[in-house]
Amino acid sequence: MEFLKEIDFTDEEINTIVQNADKNLIEKCKEFPVLIIENLKYLKNLGVTNYKTIFADYSEMFLKDNSVFESIFSKYDTEDLIDKITKNPGIVEYL
Repeated sequence: MEFLKEIDFTDEEINTIVQNADKNLIEKCKEFPVLIIENLKYLKNLGVTNYKTIFADYSEMFLKDNSVFESIFSKYDTEDLIDKITKNPGIVEYL
């Protein structure tokens, strides 16, 4: 999961994710680092500041194809969405 450093994750954050996530999910993430990085970059560029928390809690959604991932977020008003995600990262589960 070292590829997460490219998106500003620290060693401690990566270790926490690896320790708390399902092992099968971690293996899938290791198979698709480019996909995950692109989806993380999309959220970060959108202005979502707590993208690390969202990845840690909902890693499986970052395995979606980039176009599918982006379509989840692009159907909402950006400012409103960012505000809601910042206040409650768990909302991404219902998008």
